[in-house]
Amino acid sequence: MFGIPGKAAVTMTPAAAKQISRLMEKQGSCGLRIGVKKGGCAGMEYTMDYVTEVNPMDETVEQDGARVMIAPMAQMFLIGTEIHYETSLLEAGFKFRNPNVTESCGCGESIKFKET
Repeated sequence: MFGIPGKAAVTMTPAAAKQISRLMEKQGSCGLRIGVKKGGCAGMEYTMDYVTEVNPMDETVEQDGARVMIAPMAQMFLIGTEIHYETSLLEAGFKFRNPNVTESCGCGESIKFKET
């Protein structure tokens, strides 16, 4: 919908694609839907949900067996984002490297986007 022809709306690092593929298999889902919603101390938060069927309005990105769908209202906020999966001694989780973000809170869960 908002994508650049010939270029994926979002990309996934190999670690993220591997983890998303694992989650898809474990949950029996056809992918993960990512989006944004109002909330958090910076104003917006990312969302991720298992998907059992593809919404034709979603932007779908497939990479190395992983499938991510971008909710229609989130597409303009997520263009150019790289999804990464990190593990450390204290935590594991997805990280979004989003060029559209101007601020994030200390915990990294809440974000603010460029004003248009």
